Amino acid sequence: MIPNGEVRILVADDHFIVRMGLIALINTEPGLRVVGEADDGERVIALFEQLRPELVLMDVRMPGKSGHDAMRHIRRLAPDARVLMLSAFDGDEEIHNALQAGAQGYVLKSATDKELIPAIHAVAAGRRWIPHDVASRLKSRQLYEQLTPREIEVLNALATGLANKEIADRLGISEYTTKDHLKSILAKLRAADRTQAVTAALQRGIIRLP
Repeated sequence: MIPNGEVRILVADDHFIVRMGLIALINTEPGLRVVGEADDGERVIALFEQLRPELVLMDVRMPGKSGHDAMRHIRRLAPDARVLMLSAFDGDEEIHNALQAGAQGYVLKSATDKELIPAIHAVAAGRRWIPHDVASRLKSRQLYEQLTPREIEVLNALATGLANKEIADRLGISEYTTKDHLKSILAKLRAADRTQAVTAALQRGIIRLP
C-alpha cells in the first residue's frame, strides 16, 4: 500500500468506455486508487512490473495476450500478486481456467458497484471472491466429462466449418480418428449434432470463435 493506506489498483480492459467507468467507480471509493490502466495483455505486464500495484482488475478477453496469459506472467513475476478477473462471460470452463491460472476472484461485468467494490476489497485483503452466480456455473462443470486437448483442437476446427476430412488434414490424423473424436465430443457435451456441440462449447468457454 502507499503511505496513506490506499490500495493501488491496475485496471485492464480493452473497451475504453468500460475501462473509464471502472476507473471512475474505483476512484470514488475511499481507500482505493487506480494507478494505471491498460488495454491489452502486454501492457498489463509492463505496467505491473513498473508499478507493482496491490491489485490487478483485469478483463479475461483482451487482444494479444489474454487475461489468462497475462495473469500467468504476472504470477511468475510475483507469486503473491492479487488478481481479480472481470468478464462478460459466465462459461464454467472460462471461470475454471481463470482460477486455475491464479485469479483470487472472478466477477461478471453485469455486477453492480455494490458487488464489485466488496470483491476488490476482499481480493486486495488476500481473500478469495467467488460470487454465488459464478460459483453455481463453476459447480455445473462437475456434471460434464472433460474434453482432451486433442478433442478441443477438433472442436476449434469444427467451429470454423471444416468437414471431417479437412479437420483430419489440418490436425495430421486420419478421418476415422477424427470421426472417433467427434463421437466422444458429442457424448461429453451431451450434444445431438455438430452444431449443438460447437454452441455448447462456445457457451461454456471451452472454445472461442476466431
